[in-house]
Amino acid sequence: MGETVGQVLPEASRRFGDKAALFVEGEMFSFHDLEAMSNRVANGLVSIEVEPGDRVTLYGANCWEWIVAYYAIAKTGAVLNPISSMLTTEEVRYVVTDAGARVVIASADKGRPLTDLVGTDIDWLVLWGDDVPAGCGSLTDWIDVERPEFVPIERDGADLAAICYTSGTTGHPKGAMQSHRSLMSAAVGTVLMGARSPNDRVLNSLPLAHVYGSCVSNAAMLAGSTLIMVPRFDAEIVMVAIAEHRATLMDGVPTAYYYLLAHPDFDDADLSSLTRCWVGGQTLPAAKAIEFTERTGCPIHEVWGMTELAGAASANPVVGPNKPGTIGIPYPGNSMRIVDIDDATVVLGAGERGELMFRGPMVMRLLRQSGGDERVDRKRRLAPFGRHRNRGRRRLLHHRRPQDRHDLDRWLQRLPR
Repeated sequence: MGETVGQVLPEASRRFGDKAALFVEGEMFSFHDLEAMSNRVANGLVSIEVEPGDRVTLYGANCWEWIVAYYAIAKTGAVLNPISSMLTTEEVRYVVTDAGARVVIASADKGRPLTDLVGTDIDWLVLWGDDVPAGCGSLTDWIDVERPEFVPIERDGADLAAICYTSGTTGHPKGAMQSHRSLMSAAVGTVLMGARSPNDRVLNSLPLAHVYGSCVSNAAMLAGSTLIMVPRFDAEIVMVAIAEHRATLMDGVPTAYYYLLAHPDFDDADLSSLTRCWVGGQTLPAAKAIEFTERTGCPIHEVWGMTELAGAASANPVVGPNKPGTIGIPYPGNSMRIVDIDDATVVLGAGERGELMFRGPMVMRLLRQSGGDERVDRKRRLAPFGRHRNRGRRRLLHHRRPQDRHDLDRWLQRLPR
């Protein structure tokens, strides 16, 4: 399996070959197909002198080009900087500059407003799609002409793999620095807790640029599952895709389940192939999870995570107790506990309200130049929201409940001065 992101697709291609890896917008790609195309793009990146440790921004909506570029960047040893396709041009400019990106790979529609960055803030702008402007590289040309063989650059599990941006409590978004070990831990944990296998057909409408979406896509490659990708959630499209592809598993956020349950055709839709669903991003009320199961016969397993933790970090396991309305248990190799808000050494009992403490290899390091009020020491211990209680422990992250002070701070920032 390997311990770096750059090894994921080569190993998947070796193990699963011509098996369907991805269905998206009427097209099917095997594991061999994705491997060969990502190798061509990796060779293209090397041709413009991308080296290990360089930062490469990936900017666009869900599509096969996004997945191909993601693994190509990892294969070169460069650092992934995936950003949401919903960001404004100015927000993208900030992130690209803050991350120190040398190259931006983007869809043509998203990348055109960034052409003035070439030669000043970045060295190259590489686009996919139609009407690539003069002076920009073409991802399509790389896929057409570059060699389909590439040996991934060796990296260590502790090396920086990705810089993912998340909203801070003050100022600009902040860059969460994740190692290869962190990303792989999130993906492997998603496979294990979800009992994902080569027999699964996984429907995903989560944005790939989000850490939850990357967990799901990496998990599919690791497990040899077939990923059925919907570029953007639409209840009717999702129901049709589940029936057409006989999806066995669906990943989504609570809003997706709200829309599905409210759709007038929901009870008539053929969702019989689903064996379990996952929900994360926000809390899904237990009553809604139970309603979904009663109407479909399919259980929903709630997960929890953060950008600071490389994605999903705890889950209600498929093989084990599933308690709607809870975030389950931590991924293997990590630990969680509830502590007193004023004294982190006091571990609280069942039913007591406090603060969630997370410990393990998935905890981020903070990009030094990013905005935010977090503090990270040399031992990679993180205490967000102005709290720093390590007490000699390694890699700690404190997370307040949503109603606590940091959300109020964020709201206050939006008020006129």
